[in-house]
Amino acid sequence: MAPPQLSGPRYNQFIQAQKVRVIDENGENLGVMYTREAFEQAQEVGLDLVEISPGADPPVAKFLDIGRYKYEAQKKANEQRKRQKTQEIKEIKMRPNIDDHDFDVKMKKVFEFLEEGDKVKLTLRFRGREMAHNQLGMAVLQRVAEQTAEVAKIEQHPRMEGRQMLMVIAPK
Repeated sequence: MAPPQLSGPRYNQFIQAQKVRVIDENGENLGVMYTREAFEQAQEVGLDLVEISPGADPPVAKFLDIGRYKYEAQKKANEQRKRQKTQEIKEIKMRPNIDDHDFDVKMKKVFEFLEEGDKVKLTLRFRGREMAHNQLGMAVLQRVAEQTAEVAKIEQHPRMEGRQMLMVIAPK
């Protein structure tokens, strides 16, 4: 029958190395000793022998309470997961004949999104006869690219998709 699969570090009788470098509960180095001897010393103190650095030669083991160690490791992982920010794609819609003030207002939002670490998808919608003047839309998107050059990089250059011209920029 196979031994149960362990999650986390090896401890007590599950440590496979013959000898380990032992650190006591106060952080003092007790030196290299046989695993069985270190395990007995840990039991005398009322703690577990936990393999902290299995890749070292010899492996480093410490006197710890394994339950508390796993709990703190799990708490730390949850905290890191909470702090991690997922990058979203925010969309800004414009028209090719956008007025200067309207353009400035849209650019304020673009800069806000970039500061938050989000990507920005700029969509220019063409209607009717505007389709014949793609260069107007290209000029608007080039203007956006120039203004955001210091804080963002172009991830997807302007391209036409049906009646829309799209461009994606991402924070540097």
